[in-house]
Amino acid sequence: MTIGFIHEQKAFLPELNAYVDFFAARGIQTTIIHPSGLHNTPCDVEWHFMGRHVRRNKNRVTIHEYASASAPPFSRLKDRIKKLINAKPDYRIFNNEYVLNRFQPHDNIPYGIRNYAIQSGVIPVIPIAQKKYDFVYVGTVDKSRKPELLLNCFASGSMKDHSLLVLSRHYDALATDYAAAINITFKGPVPYGDIYTHMQQARFGINYMPDVTPYNQQTSAKLLDYAACNMPVITSDYAWVRSFQKEYGGHYFYLQPALENFTWEKINSFTYTPPNLSSWTWEKQILQSGVLAFLESKFPILPNRHSV
Repeated sequence: MTIGFIHEQKAFLPELNAYVDFFAARGIQTTIIHPSGLHNTPCDVEWHFMGRHVRRNKNRVTIHEYASASAPPFSRLKDRIKKLINAKPDYRIFNNEYVLNRFQPHDNIPYGIRNYAIQSGVIPVIPIAQKKYDFVYVGTVDKSRKPELLLNCFASGSMKDHSLLVLSRHYDALATDYAAAINITFKGPVPYGDIYTHMQQARFGINYMPDVTPYNQQTSAKLLDYAACNMPVITSDYAWVRSFQKEYGGHYFYLQPALENFTWEKINSFTYTPPNLSSWTWEKQILQSGVLAFLESKFPILPNRHSV
């Protein structure tokens, strides 16, 4: 059996690396396919990261994975349209309960939830004295996230005497706008396997997120990564973080809406503690989605390797 992951390579998908490793450890072949090459690439399973998928191949098992709800404006309308026009798969995977509630149609198609997770293995630890940057921000910098509010703190505001590393992609316009701010460094895209090494070059991790739907309801991969590196976390104050903290612990510095409390003195006088991430491994998250058991039911020749 071969799984074909359909990916346009326009977004960060750390889960793609995790899936490839997860299935390889179980003797299952995978391949990554651009949509333009879908019909010319042999595979038994089409795994689509949604998006839109209107017409499906009836001769292949089809999986739809919804990593997030649609971005504003008109996010709810976009989600309704996708529910109406998308083909019916054989299995669905949702990032969390919020995304499930936004997309799950009233049918009998089985589904599971697979949240984000952290990298496995030994995480490098760099002493504070060897840090190159004061702060790091990881993730998208598109206009919907309103990154200027944060970047202005470093260009001319409370953090103008401190450095920020931005690990992202498609940041050329912002890099031009902030070229005069020599304390802001844009870098990327960075290979998923190297992201922790780059993050560790900074003292504090910033989880900056506008407090609007759907962003304030969705899992923050960067907060998990900062915590995995045992970095102090500075975060916007929104629903998902509060819910995560209540269930998994940790102590984070919450930014006020206009970032008026974002000062060097306040963040250094704060006591930070990490959350419990024992259940946030890729292995556990993928297994709990139920997708492996589903594939085993469709392809009986697969060995049962739940314990691998």
